[in-house]
Amino acid sequence: MDRQLLDTYRRLELEHWWFRVRAGILSDGMERIAAGRTGLRILNVGAATGRSTELLQRFGTVKSIEYDEPSYRYCRDVLQMDIDHGSITVLPYADDAFDVVCCFDVIEHVGEDRKGMDELVRVCARGGVVFLTTSAYMSLWSDHDRINHHVRRYVLDDFRGYLRPYPGDWLRATYYNALLFPPIWLVRMAQRLLPRKRYEDLRPDNEFMQSPLTDRLFGAIFGLERHLLRHVDFPFGVSLIVVWRKAPA
Repeated sequence: MDRQLLDTYRRLELEHWWFRVRAGILSDGMERIAAGRTGLRILNVGAATGRSTELLQRFGTVKSIEYDEPSYRYCRDVLQMDIDHGSITVLPYADDAFDVVCCFDVIEHVGEDRKGMDELVRVCARGGVVFLTTSAYMSLWSDHDRINHHVRRYVLDDFRGYLRPYPGDWLRATYYNALLFPPIWLVRMAQRLLPRKRYEDLRPDNEFMQSPLTDRLFGAIFGLERHLLRHVDFPFGVSLIVVWRKAPA
């Protein structure tokens, strides 16, 4: 990506209704994990253009890593972040190095996702937490996934299987973006009736769902869900949240 595209994505992370509410959901999740503690050693796997790293900084010292080289350089040179260039499948860190290992909407891009999960667990300290979000349900697969280079979408049982070999316990496992799930599912099903588009003609969902009207409407609905998520888990949704604690020594 060139600088203009990175600046555009950075604005999207800061301004788009989905990213804004998602930022609040991630912050709420970190507040649960931190439980009033400060000075946590945090790893952010997949920094993109830096917004998730900024959200995490109030909870401790954040080390970020990004696979996409232009995004890595943007975070390092423009945002002056402490960031490494590397892959989730070969994290360049010692065992048990971080109190919280975050991986927000990254694993769906990874062909060797089980190897990526193994690495997240390896670098997580004993008694520490893996905090992950990703896309849900292959039945929702669409042009949005193709243009974003997704490999697959998940259900929560996938991660129960990935983490079963490791001693630990689940702090949270829930779907989210549930209130908007019905209309999104209907749109995705309708899209399958249309001729398959060429890759160069694809557009991500956020281009069709960004206007003053949709920003207010969808932002309000998703914002309501943020408040509900503080009290309940959802049995379905467009995305999912995994919070898993590695067993103490």
